[in-house]
Amino acid sequence: MNLALWIITGLLAAAYLLGGAFKVITPKEKIIAAGPSARWAEDFGAGGIKTIGALEVLAAVGLVLPAVLDTAPVLVPLAALGLALMMTGAAIVRIRRRETALLVVDLVYLVLAAFVVWGRLGPESFTG
Repeated sequence: MNLALWIITGLLAAAYLLGGAFKVITPKEKIIAAGPSARWAEDFGAGGIKTIGALEVLAAVGLVLPAVLDTAPVLVPLAALGLALMMTGAAIVRIRRRETALLVVDLVYLVLAAFVVWGRLGPESFTG
């Protein structure tokens, strides 16, 4: 179970680090032009997109660094909870935009983040 949690946490951290950095450094217009999966950016201002990206980068760091450094490892499930909340918001945006095909991806990320929260607060907590 611990290995599965580490693998999922690492994959989530990599995905959110890359995706968040992309949102922080890329202008809104280029994000929208990236394809149909990025059309959500039309609903947000440039500052909002940068904020979402910065939160994703911080969450990615929070998923891994506290456990690796053995400093406040309780931050790992809290970072995962933050990502689960962000993906809930992303799913709501997809539903409002009627992008149901893309909603599946958001729900997968939501479930994976929720699994990390459950696993690290429950059976495989770092404090046990």
